[in-house]
Amino acid sequence: MRDLLRAIVHACVISLLIPLYAAAEEFGLPEGEVVLTVSGEIEKTNVDDTAQFDMDMLMALESEIIETSTIWTEGVLTFEGVPLHVLIDHLGVSEGVLRASAINDYTIEIPVEDAVIGGPMVAYKLNDALMSVRDKGPLWIVYPYDDSDDYRSEVIYSRSIWQLDRIEFVR
Repeated sequence: MRDLLRAIVHACVISLLIPLYAAAEEFGLPEGEVVLTVSGEIEKTNVDDTAQFDMDMLMALESEIIETSTIWTEGVLTFEGVPLHVLIDHLGVSEGVLRASAINDYTIEIPVEDAVIGGPMVAYKLNDALMSVRDKGPLWIVYPYDDSDDYRSEVIYSRSIWQLDRIEFVR
């Protein structure tokens, strides 16, 4: 009887752990320093109820390049990163607001509707180099400011958070 009970308990524990292991395997686990933690109303997670990314994981997602000037820098710069629409699709988000926070706890809200093709990105490179904290990195939400007057407003500038390290999706 004890062996039967032990087998049942073992089977129950395994059945609870397999979905967690499968989700982490499908999404991958960070092996390096975690640079972005995403929480809230997301479908895909890899560590508890969050999606944690190291730099290699972010760089493995589809990327694009934006060449634009900013109000904080001189001249036209080249940014490379994950388009915001790619990141939210990867996490299974389709509506709501993302609450983005920086390492100094500055927090802003960006409507999911901003995440369009040709729109903002989570930039990790500036002029072909990874961004340090001193250079507004390691992550910076950048819009293609030079592409449209709509991207040159106080609202959009306020959403352009640098030293990004956390995103929470809320509905």
